[in-house]
Amino acid sequence: MIPWIAVQEAPLDAMALRTVMEDPHAGALVLFEGRARDHHEGRPVLQLAYEAYVPMAEKELGLLREKAIERYGLTRCAVHHRIGVVPLTEAAVIVATSSAHRAESFQAAAWIMDEIKQRVPIWKREKYRDGSESWVECTHRFQM
Repeated sequence: MIPWIAVQEAPLDAMALRTVMEDPHAGALVLFEGRARDHHEGRPVLQLAYEAYVPMAEKELGLLREKAIERYGLTRCAVHHRIGVVPLTEAAVIVATSSAHRAESFQAAAWIMDEIKQRVPIWKREKYRDGSESWVECTHRFQM
């Protein structure tokens, strides 16, 4: 059984996730993959690594899922996030949304991604080609 919410060290499987999204009431399925890329703000990146407080991250992702279903009228919604080292080109996060019409699925997927970056206790560290490392997109999570 594939869960609706997952925070895991294993590689993410978009095709397996897609199978749980099948719904005859949905005319739209958006499957967004956020992938590790080889650059950030002009710096060459070798790899990404994510750390999380998993119980809280899963809880927050579940709350986001519930809110997205209600707010956008989704028929189904799943969010999987990887932790640990994520090699370049591999998925760090997958958001899957389905709805009767495409607009709601696209809007929900974008909203979920924005909210993940703002609310969910998952932190990203980049390792650069020059050997240095940096935590990125994390400072807002420490402000209370």
